[in-house]
Amino acid sequence: MNKQSASEKQGKLKWWQLSLLGVAGTIGTGYFLGSGLAVMIGGPAVIIAYVLAAAGTYVVFDALSRMTADHPEQGSFRSYAQQAFGNWAGFGSGYIYWCSELLIMGSQLTALSIFSRFWFPNVPMWMFAAGFGLLGLIIVFFGNKGFDKVENVLAVIKIAAILMFLIIAAGLLAGWIDGGHYKPNVPMSRHELFPKGLMGLWTAFIYAFYAYGGIEVLGIMSYRLRKPEEAPKAGKIMLLLLGGVYVISIGLAVSMVPHGEFNPKESPFVLALSSDHLKFVPHVFNGVLIIAGFSTMTASLYAVTSMMITLAREGDAPALFSRKLKDKYPLPALCLITAGLAATIVMSLLMPGKVYEYITTAAGLMLLYNWSFILLSSSRLLKPVKLGRFKRWCGLILIAAAVSGTLFHQDSRPGFFISLLLVAVIAGCDAVLQYVRKRRKNGEKGRGPRNPLESAEHATLPGTAFRIKGLRLRRSRSPH
Repeated sequence: MNKQSASEKQGKLKWWQLSLLGVAGTIGTGYFLGSGLAVMIGGPAVIIAYVLAAAGTYVVFDALSRMTADHPEQGSFRSYAQQAFGNWAGFGSGYIYWCSELLIMGSQLTALSIFSRFWFPNVPMWMFAAGFGLLGLIIVFFGNKGFDKVENVLAVIKIAAILMFLIIAAGLLAGWIDGGHYKPNVPMSRHELFPKGLMGLWTAFIYAFYAYGGIEVLGIMSYRLRKPEEAPKAGKIMLLLLGGVYVISIGLAVSMVPHGEFNPKESPFVLALSSDHLKFVPHVFNGVLIIAGFSTMTASLYAVTSMMITLAREGDAPALFSRKLKDKYPLPALCLITAGLAATIVMSLLMPGKVYEYITTAAGLMLLYNWSFILLSSSRLLKPVKLGRFKRWCGLILIAAAVSGTLFHQDSRPGFFISLLLVAVIAGCDAVLQYVRKRRKNGEKGRGPRNPLESAEHATLPGTAFRIKGLRLRRSRSPH
């Protein structure tokens, strides 16, 4: 008993540990590469979008963490959606999350391919995507007891990369490195801040939100806190750290690189660190980006595999996908995910120039749809408080602004329609499943039990005794 209690206590987290895990787990290709796309579309003023996105993300995490503190559930946001609105909402929330993670994984594969072409520009993107995807599938298939420790090491590398960028960028701007070659180019005029006007800032909003993707996993981990009521504080500190890192690093990048040089094929931080006296730095930083991107891609692969197994076990997916080869290897679920990854790689082959924008936009939108489910579920499951209601509406308005902004940008619009198509398919499957379940339930009520065997596990008839065990009937002779 004492050993079990000690083990449980050891597995619990303090609030600051959860905050650091959130910072390390959230920083990925959405920040390292997606920020360049955001700056290219919205200009230096995109920093405002990152601040607003941090506020919206905190509202979502606050709602999720409070629901977790009140009623810890293994299914987290999916279970809360089901409790709040019924089975249809649990199905929809689960599959929207599954699709969003699959798209995020595709976006990460594309980003990894872009980073790899920094060294091998003549190799097609789809070959890198296939290689990284296969390596991730192998890791998930065979499993690794020490994978958590490896993920922690990779998380430290991510944070170290950001600190390296901040130190070197400050040294370049201060003239300590490269002999004062870099001059701070702080945008001051309205045209410099908003090169494409307020519309550009609006359309870049989705990429700012995308950089904070991952708080759902943190919400799931909230039940591991020693004091679950400290989950909101952990989220607040986490997002303050993330927001500060994003604003400072992107601010340094836009002051070092002319706006016209930002593009979706290069990390803005690699561009900013390009220097004749530091030729090795972009190569080192690019290697760090690949490690960080592969880390988050593999984590997403674990997430979609676990979600599919959960959906199958609860009857929202074919039972086949819950099976494991030798009770250890989730082969059927991985086969389904492999098909999704293959589709992403084909898109990389057919549309190498725009695939990152399309997939990233669709992934960000699916993520925000699921966040909307979280906020709406909290409105029914949490105690009504005026401040909570105000924060919830602010979060929904910010999410709506990010979603609607994608309609007004040529490269983001296809991603919007891709997300709508996926939602329509999920809604159609959900409607069919709920209809079948309702018909089956009504049929059982209308038919009624045809004999006592259907209404009881054990039934006795005159002269004959039957026992039901599974699907078999055993007949035993009457003692008379």
